[in-house]
Amino acid sequence: MNEETPKSSGSASHNSTSDALAPLREQIDEIDLKLIELLNQRANVVIQVGHVKNSGQSATPIYAPDREQQVLQKVRKTNKGPLPDSCVEAIWRELMSGSFALERPLRIGFLGPQGTFSHLAARRKFGASVDYDNLAGIPAVFEEVHRGHIDLGVVPIENSSEGAISDTLDSFLQHAGTDVTVCAEILLGVHHNLLSNCPLDQIKKVYSHPQPLAQCRNWLAAQLPNAEKVTAASTTKAAEIAKSESGSAAISSSLAAELYNLPILFANIEDNPANTTRFFVIGKQVSPPTASDKTSIMFTTEHAAGALSEVLNIFRKHEINLTHIDKRPSQRVNWEYYFFIDVEGHIKDEKVAAAVEDASRHCLQLSILGSYPRARDVL
Repeated sequence: MNEETPKSSGSASHNSTSDALAPLREQIDEIDLKLIELLNQRANVVIQVGHVKNSGQSATPIYAPDREQQVLQKVRKTNKGPLPDSCVEAIWRELMSGSFALERPLRIGFLGPQGTFSHLAARRKFGASVDYDNLAGIPAVFEEVHRGHIDLGVVPIENSSEGAISDTLDSFLQHAGTDVTVCAEILLGVHHNLLSNCPLDQIKKVYSHPQPLAQCRNWLAAQLPNAEKVTAASTTKAAEIAKSESGSAAISSSLAAELYNLPILFANIEDNPANTTRFFVIGKQVSPPTASDKTSIMFTTEHAAGALSEVLNIFRKHEINLTHIDKRPSQRVNWEYYFFIDVEGHIKDEKVAAAVEDASRHCLQLSILGSYPRARDVL
């Protein structure tokens, strides 16, 4: 006698789950079709915007930091969840990246090689749809912006643990009076990752730039006390070595892991999880006021007692907050220094303009490096 084999309870449960999921997946498919249609409707309007900008009817550059801030603020305000604002903002950044490509492809320069934190900052800011140019040094980024070979450059200005980036400050000195200006800022959380093709207990060497090795000292002492720590020219070079050398690992960025197809064994191994680097976006364009701006200023004073305090007191008198101050040797005269300050507000704000005019009377030289929207979040 042939008897039908009874279905297992697991099979019945699987069928029940599939039956419940089917209509939900159909809803997702229908919504996806609507999203594609709406995204392409938006893209057609973007193309028209590009025609206006490129026809000479408008002086608006392709990348407009003030417009970027308006769009992202509106997106955050409109978002009612359950998607978090950070997720929605990331989607819109990629959408804007695609829009740049439709208007006119942007070329963004950064301190190379690929996979560095400068590259990661540029990618987080401008997305995957623009063209990138990795350059050999920070001065080269300034020079390529000045020559017009790239539209914008991304350069580090300070790190919360290590302080100011001297090459960037010196490059501002070299380009004083030129058309290179700061038009935006980026805050990037610096998270180090251990990348390797082999398991932790087989790692004999750890490669990285000296700074990440120092910034992960405690984690390395706890997890890899016997592994040799080897310095590399960059975190990207470290990833390249770890890719090909058995028994090796690299401390590098998540972008380097993606570029070299290296597994992340452990993420966020830095000793200070709040470590952040601030980057400037430099270009030839002027960013309009947004009501939440900063202005970066470079100046030098007479080598006399109280000269610096006189300048700083002027900003206090005008009730303008200073958010950053640094100094660099002028490289022209011994013991002559240039000072770099960031103040709250835009140079077109009446109060800021008055303070700058007043301060310039007490300076041998004063230059506005740029006014730009304050970075809202750490990317």
